[in-house]
Amino acid sequence: MASKQDLVHVFLVTFPAQGHVNPLLRLGKLLASKGNLLVTFSASKSIGKKMKKAGTAVSGDPTPVGNCGGMIRFDFFDDGCSEDNDDERYDADTYFPKLEAYGKLSLTEIINHHAEHGQPVSCLINNPFVPWVVDLAEELTIPCAMLWVQSCACFSSFYHYENSLVPFPSEEKPDIDVQLPHMPLLKSDEVPSFLHPSTREQLIIQQSMASKQDLVHVFLVTFPAQGHVNPLLRLGKLLASKGNLLVTFSASKSIGKKMKKAGTAVSGDPTPVGNCGGMIRFDFFDDGCSEDNDDERYDADTYFPKLEAYGKLSLTEIINHHAEHGQPVSCLINNPFVPWVVDLAEELNIPCAMLWVQSCACFSSFYHYENSLVPFPSEEKPDIDVQLPHMPLLKSDEVPSFLHPSTRYPFLRRAILGQFKNISKVFCVLMETFQELEGDLINYMSQICPIHPVGPLFKNPLLETSSNISGDLIKADDCLEWLDSKDPSSVVYISFGSIVSLSQEQVTELAYGVLNSGVSFLWVMRKDANSTGVLPEGFLEEAGDRGMVVHWSPQAQVLAHTAVSCFLTHCGWNSTMEALSSGVPVVAFPQWGDQVTDAKYLADEWKVGIRMCRGEAENRVIGRDEVEVCLREATSGLKATELKKNALNWKKAAEEAVAEGGSSDRNIQEFVDEVRKISAKKSV
Repeated sequence: MASKQDLVHVFLVTFPAQGHVNPLLRLGKLLASKGNLLVTFSASKSIGKKMKKAGTAVSGDPTPVGNCGGMIRFDFFDDGCSEDNDDERYDADTYFPKLEAYGKLSLTEIINHHAEHGQPVSCLINNPFVPWVVDLAEELTIPCAMLWVQSCACFSSFYHYENSLVPFPSEEKPDIDVQLPHMPLLKSDEVPSFLHPSTREQLIIQQSMASKQDLVHVFLVTFPAQGHVNPLLRLGKLLASKGNLLVTFSASKSIGKKMKKAGTAVSGDPTPVGNCGGMIRFDFFDDGCSEDNDDERYDADTYFPKLEAYGKLSLTEIINHHAEHGQPVSCLINNPFVPWVVDLAEELNIPCAMLWVQSCACFSSFYHYENSLVPFPSEEKPDIDVQLPHMPLLKSDEVPSFLHPSTRYPFLRRAILGQFKNISKVFCVLMETFQELEGDLINYMSQICPIHPVGPLFKNPLLETSSNISGDLIKADDCLEWLDSKDPSSVVYISFGSIVSLSQEQVTELAYGVLNSGVSFLWVMRKDANSTGVLPEGFLEEAGDRGMVVHWSPQAQVLAHTAVSCFLTHCGWNSTMEALSSGVPVVAFPQWGDQVTDAKYLADEWKVGIRMCRGEAENRVIGRDEVEVCLREATSGLKATELKKNALNWKKAAEEAVAEGGSSDRNIQEFVDEVRKISAKKSV
């Protein structure tokens, strides 16, 4: 008898319903009995469970059929629904897209697995309602056949209807008879009811023919930096999880390479997100620089113009390519530092929205500055305070430092203000904050701009199903097990984000301040070319088991860990939101940009932090004694208790905002609905 490696392998895929399973399984057994064939019968896992319960031997091991050496076996695929509850499958509008999305992924894995084990598939066979199996076969370069499980008369009816060869009942003429070649005259009520415009069953056939071409296509473009990639990717996953959307996430090719190296699945094929049929995929653009060397990107004066020039050309090609292949973009979304995406959207006649990845307070600051609505620090008056509507008075060194005439980063100011020059061109400003955090200011600014707070994005429970899709550009070190060994509220987490660099002198003072405080600590020390100074010699030996140093960490998981008592942070907005939403007090160590404004709010407005410095404008090294005092104050005593209480209140508010029906959840749904309306209008 031939081994199963020698048998020609035929793979059968059925729609998961009794009337489809039976005839395809009979065909499979017949094929196996006819000769040297290995037949694999595949249905959803729920069908496999039902067949087993009914007494069918559904073994994954080949079973001989007949006397000619043929065999049959079973291999069930994931359809994205529970194996034990069919309620989700009764809503065809949501089930059919989900069946296709999950089915294609699962079957691809199964078929590739067989090929890797010496059993490549020579032929795929599907039956009606899973037409996407034909597309899958084409993608895998496998010949495909179909088993039609209705009469030839019905086949002819569908064929002539699909190709508009003869008139069928319509909304204008619902009662006409139909005459097809070599068939008797069919009265209106004798035509397959799926082909009637009035029947709800038509939805089923429409869905059975659906593919990713039918999904509303949203295209996200991010500035290529860690602090921009993460929130926009989280937004993309959230949009996909909310409904029938195909989300394409686009960054520079160098970012794609880093994401892949860090373990993120950055496939160009759509990946299902959530349970509503939405999908996400990746498509990276050319920024004019080498994918393997970031040196060119460190000179922002030359890189920003190059990013715009090459980015616009590359993205235009990508977007046009999708349109030519039946997936036109209905909405573009960008984030700060790539304001030219708004111009590109205008050129391509595509509506554009923006994700603002800082606080509403910073948004208001930039808006009022760009429009000269209030005085800001200038060369003539560099030290003036700034009073903005519905905001506390900002001292000169609490204003976003990009707005200072003496800023070391004028190119960043130009880029970010470019977004505000284009603000009237975007139909929506999605904001990584939440109503309960900045309510009065959000209400005020919403009268000026179409603001929709949708944060904290990382906290949204809908993202838990897509944890394998991450925006991290560096693979995180394993530190959670070490945290597990520590007592509750005993560890200070120290991280200054992906960009901030500290002098060697400052790192040394921080290190000894941490040691002298007696606290346990988890410290993130990057090892990239732009990273900070090194820890003093003998520091780790002296710290012993009290301390752990890693190159990168899974920050959201770290902040959620019970062992963490406070967060020594640079106060970037991502870190600020993650601390607030995790109920973790902070020791604020801002350097520049929005960090100084965030520190002001953390300490004085939200009352969850202690300010250790006021940013680079302070122009001094923070000594070890001051570091020690701040850490002690944030981790023990009455002040620490008060900070923790306030932090937990903000955590509760954040969780309520992203929960179903919460303020941010409602805003996301409103945005998704608006994008669908835009798409529908464009398709008319």
